Formats: sequence, structure tokens, C-alpha cells
Amino acid sequence: MKKVIEVSKLKKVYGSKEAVQNISFKIMENEILGLLGPNGSGKTTTIGMLLGLLKPTSGEILIEGKKIEKNRIEILERLNFISPYIELPKKLTVKQNLIVYGKLYKIKNLIRTMDYLTEKLRLENLLDRVTGELSSGQKNRVSLAKALINEPNILLLDEPTASLDPEVGDFVRTFIENYKKEKKISILLASHNMNEVTRLCNSVIMMKEGKIIDKGTPQNLINKHGRKNLEEVFLKLSRSNNEFY
Repeated sequence: MKKVIEVSKLKKVYGSKEAVQNISFKIMENEILGLLGPNGSGKTTTIGMLLGLLKPTSGEILIEGKKIEKNRIEILERLNFISPYIELPKKLTVKQNLIVYGKLYKIKNLIRTMDYLTEKLRLENLLDRVTGELSSGQKNRVSLAKALINEPNILLLDEPTASLDPEVGDFVRTFIENYKKEKKISILLASHNMNEVTRLCNSVIMMKEGKIIDKGTPQNLINKHGRKNLEEVFLKLSRSNNEFY
């Protein structure tokens, strides 16, 4: 398998605060990598740099072998992002939102793509509704459709099931599993739901105070730290003052 994302000695400093401290990791083709850590650990800053929204203080990001700083527009054509904290234009209907984003990405077969996503994400009854009037679960599915409108090779997911009820959360996780199998895409998943991470992720990196403090498959981390599940590992590493790497 080839490396789709390669991060080397990435660092981001705000004044005297080191938000991200010399982290290195890679995401392989057709892999889901979990990005874990307590609030303030540097996850969102890392995602911002991967998207080219934040300029690293130092270090290098290669996406499909190209530097994000010099090739951002080209790279973003094959990459997309979802976060429950970023909303789509509220006054547009769902259909209007998908058309707008499809045209921004210059999708050639937009209607066909929209029909596919509408069926897979159960959006048939939502297309003519105003986006701002949807429930959290409905907005989540629409945001997923937006994130997949350009058929990305790489998908960055920042807490994709936050605030969702168990049924909708399971639907989203099942959709992500099936879509990855069908399209062979690579995914970076930042989540506080350890059951979700255990279910979806091939491997995991754990951040704390801007550093990577441990990494491995979910089961390897559970075995290594002598815990019953990944949530117990997360709590152990989050509360510990020791560094593992």
C-alpha cells in the first residue's frame, strides 16, 4: 500500500504556546487512522494544517506525495472534510447546498452523484427542505453528502457522530464503513467515541499537549496497557503525566 498522507516533524506555535510539537505520522491507502486526545491536545490544529488552513511553524505535510502549501488547490480537489461544528448555509435547501458545492468542485456528473448520495444517505425527503430547519442527525447526513460530492480520495472526519442519538450514529458509522470498502478511500477520524474508533480504525495515534504519546492498532493499545477497552486506555493516557514517546 502507498502512503496517502505523510506528516514529518510538524510543529505549530502560537506565541509562547506550542499547539503541535514535532509530530510525525502517515496514513496509508484505504486506511482509517484514528486521531485521539483530550480537548486541547492539538487535534483540530493538526487537521487545520492538513487542510492548508493553518501554516505550520515547521515540518512537512505531503498529501499524495505533494506539499500542501504549494499544491493546496489541486490537493483539495481530491480531499474533503466534515465537522458538526461547521454548518452549511442555513437558508438554502439541501438540494441547493449540494448543487452549490458540486459546482464549486466542478463535478461533471453532478446529478448522478447527487442521486447516489441521496439514496445512500436517505436524503430523498430532505432535498427541498431548508437546511437550517433540519435536526442534528439530518444535518449530519447532509454534511456527509457535501463532503463526498467530489468523490474524495481522502476524507477528514472531525467528530462525525458528535451529539447524534445511537440509531443515527450507528447509521453514519455503517455508511462510513461501507463507503470506504466501495470507494477504497483513506480517512482520518478524530473522535471522542472510543467504541466508534475501535470499530472503524485500522490504527490510532494518541495526542496530548501537542505531542503523540502512543500509537498502534486499537487492540494492540488495549493489550499493551492492560485495559479492557480503548476508553480505559484513553483515560489512562490522558490522566498520566508520563510520556510514552
